[in-house]
Amino acid sequence: MSRIEEIINEIKKLDNELLAEIQKKEEKFFYKINGKKILFEEEARKYQKEFMMKISTYLSNASFLNIVTVPVIWSCLIPALILDFFASIYQFICFRIYKIPFVKRSKYVVIDRNSLHYLNAIEKINCVYCGYFNGVIAYVQEIAARTEQYWCPIKHARKIITMHSRYHKFLEYGDCLDYQQRLKQLREDFADIDD
Repeated sequence: MSRIEEIINEIKKLDNELLAEIQKKEEKFFYKINGKKILFEEEARKYQKEFMMKISTYLSNASFLNIVTVPVIWSCLIPALILDFFASIYQFICFRIYKIPFVKRSKYVVIDRNSLHYLNAIEKINCVYCGYFNGVIAYVQEIAARTEQYWCPIKHARKIITMHSRYHKFLEYGDCLDYQQRLKQLREDFADIDD
């Protein structure tokens, strides 16, 4: 096992520990997750509602520039919807042909903050938008990562800011011998995906 694989395994272990810690918050804040639904205990719902800011107060506290930029922010929804649609169609057609495991959209596009009772209607709508938009970006990145593993599994020579989930499997930049010998194997190496 290479040092890179060891580090990746450590990161996965830490991700699991982080998830366990996050799940402990369910008890602290009195909610349960049932499928895709978040269920708060009655007392927790009442308590949260005490902290909800009225829409009139929310708008009067908002800066003028924040309000003016709302149409710009929301205009990004159209390209996100188009990207979501075409990435899903692409995956549906091409991943079947390439025998790449499908990316489960529901694991990436998570919309649940609208269940928080301390958010007013505007805040809930904004949270739905952010959850959708960022989820679509993560979903498309995973589709692209699996595609890149199939077509061009070579690391970059220059440092990249973020590495996607498949990057650790890629071959070293400039290693032409390994590329020729391992390309077919890498195109089939998706056994670690636990979707």
